[in-house]
Amino acid sequence: MTEPILPRIRPEIAALPPYRQGKQAGPDAFKLSSNENPFEPLPSVLEALQSTTPVNRYPDASAAALRARLGEKYGVEPDAVHVAAGSVSILHQLVLGTASVGDEVVYAWRSFEAYPSLPLVAGATGVQVPLRQAQGPNSGGRHDLDAMADAITERTRVVIVCTPNNPTGPIVTSAEFAAFVARVPQDVLIILDEAYAEFVTAPDAVDGLAERIFERHPNVVVLRTFSKAYGLAGLRVGYAIGHPRVLDAARTTGIPLSVTSAAERAAIASLDAEAELRERVSVIVERRTRLLGGLRAQGWQVPDSQANFVWLPAGERTDEVAAAFDAADLIVRPFSGDGIRISVGEEESIDRVLAVAKSLL
Repeated sequence: MTEPILPRIRPEIAALPPYRQGKQAGPDAFKLSSNENPFEPLPSVLEALQSTTPVNRYPDASAAALRARLGEKYGVEPDAVHVAAGSVSILHQLVLGTASVGDEVVYAWRSFEAYPSLPLVAGATGVQVPLRQAQGPNSGGRHDLDAMADAITERTRVVIVCTPNNPTGPIVTSAEFAAFVARVPQDVLIILDEAYAEFVTAPDAVDGLAERIFERHPNVVVLRTFSKAYGLAGLRVGYAIGHPRVLDAARTTGIPLSVTSAAERAAIASLDAEAELRERVSVIVERRTRLLGGLRAQGWQVPDSQANFVWLPAGERTDEVAAAFDAADLIVRPFSGDGIRISVGEEESIDRVLAVAKSLL
C-alpha cells in the first residue's frame, strides 16, 4: 500500500517527543506519578461546579471574576493577573511572546520536562544549565543560579527558574534569587515558576508574591497553579502575576476561551475555602516529612524536597527501581538513567513506598 503524502512538519518538531503524562493507575494501585492532590474536592468546590454556567455558553474569555479575586488576594490590579489553562499554558504563551528564531531560553536541567519544548515550538534555542552537584548527603538537585546567569547572552530572551524544582524538590532561597535577578539584564524575562509554592515550609525560600518581586523588577513574572495544592488538576487553571504589559504578550499568544466557566468557579470557591485547603496541605507536608525521613534512614540520598513529591536519584538503576514499584502497584515517574519522582499520595501508600524502597537497597 502506498504511503500517503503528508504535510511537511518542521524537523525540530517532528523530532521532539510529545509530553508524556504520568502512567495511569489500575483500581488497586496508588498513582504517584503526576503530583496530584490525593484529596477529593471540598463540598463547597463541588457545589460551585454544580452551579456553573451551562456548557452551551462560552466562558468569559478573560476570566475576569477570577482575575479580580486574585487581584484582591495579592493586592494588584486585575490587569496584573493572567489566567490560563494551567501554568504550563502561560509558560508557552510567554515564551511565544518573547522568543523566536535566533533567540535563547535558559533553564535548569533536570527540571520540568515541558521546558525543552517551549523554545523549540517558538523557533528559539533552549540552553540547559545542569543542576548543582551534591555537596554532601541529601544536598543535590538544586538550581545553579550563578551558572544560569553566566549562560545569559545577547540572544537570551527568557530565563525560567522552577522553585521548588520539579522533579528534584529543592527550593531557591530568597537571597539566591535576589542576587540572580541583579545579574540578569532588565530586558530579559525571568519566569519564576512556583507551581508547588503552597507546600514550602523552608523559611528562607523565595516567595515571588509575598515578596512582591514583580513590582521591584518588572521583568519578573510569577506563576502559580490551582492544579496541585488546590486539587483542581482535572480542570486546568493556573495564573501569572506580573507587569500588565508583559502579561499582554501571554494574553495575545494564548488560545482564546481556554479556561472554562467550571474551572473559574471552582478556583474562586477554592480561594474562599483556603483555610480548609491549607489544612490538607499540612497533612501532605507531614507525609512528605515522614517519607523523606524514612528513605534517608534506609540510606537513600534524597534531596530536601519542599514540594508534594520526593526524588530518588537512582541513576543507571532507574528503570529497575521503577519496575519494582510498578510491581507493587505503586505508579511512580521514572526518568531513565537519572532518577524517580514519587508523589506524596494517600496515607496508605507511604509505608508501601518505604517497604519497596528498602527492598531495593
